Amino acid sequence: MNTTEIKEEMMSPDFILEGSDGKVHSLKDYLGKKVILFFYPKDNTPG
Repeated sequence: MNTTEIKEEMMSPDFILEGSDGKVHSLKDYLGKKVILFFYPKDNTPG
């Protein structure tokens, strides 16, 4: 697994993922638009 430490107010690195709609999404596809990224701890952990 490749991980990158992201701190508050840092620009996010570009990434690509498959959405629940089956389409591939890239962060750069949203350049110039307002985007909210939400990061959460590993599933089934406290926090």
